[in-house]
Amino acid sequence: MDNSEIEKFRKEAYQIVDLIADYYQNIEKYPVKSIVEPGDVYNRLPEYAPLEGESLTAILEDFNKIVMPGITHWQSPNFYAYFNANSSFPSLLGEFLTAGIGVNVFSWETSPAGTELESRVMEWLRFMTGLPDCFRGVIQDTASTSTLVSLLSAREKYSNFQINKEGFKDNNKFRIYCSKEAHSSIEKDVRIAGFGADNLIKIKLNNDFSINLTDLETKINDDIKNGYHPLAVISAIGTTGTTAIDNIDSIGDICIKYDIWHHVDAAHLGSALLCEENRHWIKGIEKADSFVFNPHKWMFTNFDFSAYYVQNTELLTKTFDILPEYLKIKTQNVINYKDWGIQLGRRFRALKLWFVIRSFGVEGLKKKIRHHIKLAEWIEQQIVENDCMEIMAPRIANLVCFRAIPHKNIGTELINDFNLKFLDKINSSGKAFLTKTKIDGRIIIRMNIGQTYVEEKHIVSTWQIITDSLRELM
Repeated sequence: MDNSEIEKFRKEAYQIVDLIADYYQNIEKYPVKSIVEPGDVYNRLPEYAPLEGESLTAILEDFNKIVMPGITHWQSPNFYAYFNANSSFPSLLGEFLTAGIGVNVFSWETSPAGTELESRVMEWLRFMTGLPDCFRGVIQDTASTSTLVSLLSAREKYSNFQINKEGFKDNNKFRIYCSKEAHSSIEKDVRIAGFGADNLIKIKLNNDFSINLTDLETKINDDIKNGYHPLAVISAIGTTGTTAIDNIDSIGDICIKYDIWHHVDAAHLGSALLCEENRHWIKGIEKADSFVFNPHKWMFTNFDFSAYYVQNTELLTKTFDILPEYLKIKTQNVINYKDWGIQLGRRFRALKLWFVIRSFGVEGLKKKIRHHIKLAEWIEQQIVENDCMEIMAPRIANLVCFRAIPHKNIGTELINDFNLKFLDKINSSGKAFLTKTKIDGRIIIRMNIGQTYVEEKHIVSTWQIITDSLRELM
């Protein structure tokens, strides 16, 4: 390789690192939610790609002028929307190295270190979260993929691998069950796996928004009587809207009773299992067939990284194993992760989490998670003490669900309309970004506290924005 090219890269890489460092130093000066209008970025980009190469200076100039205004700043300490998608400096450094060495971790021979580091890091995570040793883990990209992998494994187990070979037949009338509050990706996975959305059965909720066990068992029995095959139950440790937690232990008993696959989706709250006081959430987890959580949510590891655990690895690999001649290797008795999921090509994701765990230490990770939960407790208390607001769902960890009540004795429709204006008022300040959900016809504002570098001062400032916005609207 030409030394001049290497020196050019070295110089330009320093510029990029400086840009990233400056970005984090100044991130609170940006409006958290982008204020561009649809088409603003697209219309400022040339219609055709450049014929000749351009300098990094020119590229970065356009990055600052065109791209940055269209960025919603997920890493801002004032980002409280959707879910945690937080990075950290150790994670960025690991990601930089991953891109630099550019390996493909689909078999042991393509990268022995990539394979074996992944195996060890997944064992670390299993121990750190309190999962039993009967589970073995593999890195997927997102929980959507992990759940799809789980459903495909269940499909092949109960069809004795005939669907992989022959496709669906008339007698493959499978049913899948989940909470009404389960993530939308589950319905997408059910479609992709060929079951059909009509065969995803949404179960009623308890008052705490968890799965109603009586309704679950009733639906299962009804389907059996009607000639369906109950295939899988997908339970949640942290539903999308309110982070409700299903009764994993009792659902496990039901699944064993009816010989149904049980997949546990802990995409968001799984990281909080690092803290021992939260382990009661997974009582009975040893009865489950598979489990997923996302370290790219609340474990300070940049997107994407999904930790998928399964008890029967032989079933998993038999579901996905295809071995053309060009992928055959001489080395025996090694893990080839291409057989543990959908993708052949796989990024070296383990490296960034290895950086994170070693840099923070397990105790450092716990400290941050507990700090975020305490900040959420503080916000919750402020809302409870405010006569014009109310808590709308039990606070399980770091998500606070609330709404404003502008006047007594007004209908749901008017309250919903007011809260949509209330949320827009908060977000249009540019100083915070919250999102909403809708449960039982009621608009609920969600404040999710978990950005890596959020501090008490940010929460206090955001509370002031919330109360000021409410006062102005009232």
